[in-house]
Amino acid sequence: MDLRIKLEKEFRLVESQKKALSKMGINSIEDLLYYFPVRYGDTSQMKNVESLTKGDDVTVFGKISGLKTSKAFIKKIPMSEGVVEDETGKIKLVWFNQPYIAKMIHEGQLVRVEGKVSERRGELYMSNPKIEVVSTLPNAVGDSLFVGKEGEDTHVMYPVYPESKGVTSNWIYHTIQKIFSSGILDKISELIPQDILKKYNLPSIKSALVWIHTPKNENDALSARKRFAFQEIFFIQLQKQKEKKLWKNNSAFKIETKKSDINEFVKRFPFKATDSQITAIKAINDDFKRGYPMSRLLEGDVGSGKTAVAATTIYAVSNTRPKGKTFGNLQTAYMVPTEILAKQHYENFITYFEHLPIKIGLITGSGCKIFPSKSDPRKPTNISRPQLLKWVENGEVPILIGTHALIQKSVKFKHLAFAVIDEQHRFGTLQRQKLTSKNAEENYSVPHLLSMTATPIPRTLALTIYGDLDLTLLDQMPHGRLPIITKVVQVNEREKIYEETRKELKSGRQLYVICPRINEPDPTKELAIIAKSVTLEAERLKKEVFKEFSIDILHSKMTPAEKESVMADFSSGKTKILVATSVVEVGVNVPNATMIIIEGAERFGLSQLHQLRGRVIRSNHQAYCFVFAESKGDKTKDRMKALLTAKNGFELAEFDLVQRGAGELYGRKQWGISDLAMEAIKNIKMVEASRAEAIRLVDEDETFKKYPHIQEYFKTQTEKIHFE
Repeated sequence: MDLRIKLEKEFRLVESQKKALSKMGINSIEDLLYYFPVRYGDTSQMKNVESLTKGDDVTVFGKISGLKTSKAFIKKIPMSEGVVEDETGKIKLVWFNQPYIAKMIHEGQLVRVEGKVSERRGELYMSNPKIEVVSTLPNAVGDSLFVGKEGEDTHVMYPVYPESKGVTSNWIYHTIQKIFSSGILDKISELIPQDILKKYNLPSIKSALVWIHTPKNENDALSARKRFAFQEIFFIQLQKQKEKKLWKNNSAFKIETKKSDINEFVKRFPFKATDSQITAIKAINDDFKRGYPMSRLLEGDVGSGKTAVAATTIYAVSNTRPKGKTFGNLQTAYMVPTEILAKQHYENFITYFEHLPIKIGLITGSGCKIFPSKSDPRKPTNISRPQLLKWVENGEVPILIGTHALIQKSVKFKHLAFAVIDEQHRFGTLQRQKLTSKNAEENYSVPHLLSMTATPIPRTLALTIYGDLDLTLLDQMPHGRLPIITKVVQVNEREKIYEETRKELKSGRQLYVICPRINEPDPTKELAIIAKSVTLEAERLKKEVFKEFSIDILHSKMTPAEKESVMADFSSGKTKILVATSVVEVGVNVPNATMIIIEGAERFGLSQLHQLRGRVIRSNHQAYCFVFAESKGDKTKDRMKALLTAKNGFELAEFDLVQRGAGELYGRKQWGISDLAMEAIKNIKMVEASRAEAIRLVDEDETFKKYPHIQEYFKTQTEKIHFE
């Protein structure tokens, strides 16, 4: 048996199992071995058959008999049946769609059965219980009937795996036991160097696999989970540190700027720069001078002034001549995820740079612009794409702002010295690589990279995921900004809140209303999420609540032109109330909109709620956030309380990490990390230890010649990605 061999080559799988396993990401023997239990059952739940009652979730130990396969009377579903007996009585067992059970278990074997007790026609039975053959029974159960081997450990913990239709936890358990019995564990290479295993008291790979799937006690299970969590974080860190070292081997444009020039530029901000902005600008300018490309993540709350930091550092780049030239400017590419945001940044940059002889270009899916216009030097003008691309390639446009259109093959730069990515979590690694390889082929310099995000990320997650980036935090708000007033609204207070918002609207302010859905759900559909929709809520507000104010809607299914028109009306004040989905979460900047109502708040993550709330902290006017939550559960109450009390987004992110786990907070698919490692990210000591060891190994040699198993691991991962 080979680790990389497909499961279907070793085990007979029906079509439903193949589909389910593929959906679960399990294709090979190795994939199954690394499919870990979500929890462990404990025999402390065990009961004698005599004491069972309908509805009990129980574990029963006993001897199995009466095994047979049959078909259900009505739907003709294949099924297995049997009876488990202990010294106090018998109970019937039924497995639907699992006829193999009767063939896997043999008459008279000792078993542990776990499941829910049901009742039909006065008779108790267990439907689709998990079953496992055991060699002995716990002391409290049936010793007069069965006696285990003397001195043998009793099996008190059993794994519970995530299931999918067609693949049960029980099937996974039994299949893994078959893999173990094949002797494959002796062929598995140890991936973590021995000195690291010893230093952190981690079990070997062989022990860890046995302990995680069949632990004899809680300590074994915890020890195995700790090892695999460390392993995953360690290999992410190795990859990131390797990338960081290789990145530093590139050459980049050296950008030297006078401190006095930077100070003059910062003085033009419409607000006084915060200490954290000054620190961030200094860190980036220091990076510019090193001769190898910067790779930095700027993390800051909505409204903390990231764009101003980016503009100042772009000024430093635009103010620098290409090496050996007495004319021209170094170039910057500024990539953002949406057209609305691209146009907004374009307008902001015009205000930052209008006093300088610098051309600024805009490229999106719907068109291109250039500033300044020949006819009016204070305004931008539309321009053809070929003309803009020609000027960019000639080096005549020092600053180019755009969406994904920036990374198209037709976009070429002459002296790209700086790449800025806003809301960088919206872009994949490949897209970032495309942007940083945009220089003409004869121009070997790699641009400095600044990634920015307004999504607060817990420190441990940032250290893991962005291990190749230097981190800078903007943790202060601009001077003069009033703290936002957040209220979690009770059902009976809705009218009172509408009156409060009406007063603000009459004084000239504007309002966002956020709903979880675009349209009303179909009530005839099963499992339809019943939550407020943009379309119906806008109608209701116009008809019943805010008759005197103009209302419009915004959501993701609208065309770019429709969105632009709606946002133009809202920005100009023509529309007073904008009812929208979370599409406004990123980048919509309307300083006069000082109020936001969030409906169905429990349907948004805390981080997302904080982002939405940030839409109204765009001026020095008092801002308000009114939160309506339908759920009354303790979890929702705790989260709403955190929203009220947290001083900033970083505090909220840490709270959500503890409350819900990083997997739920950020979605593990986004990061490509297992749930096990996501849970481990709560442990700063583990993250820092794995990071320190990774840095040490990469400093020794980024090709890992001393560690062939690490080389093999990375080769295998690359092949897997290529194959997929």
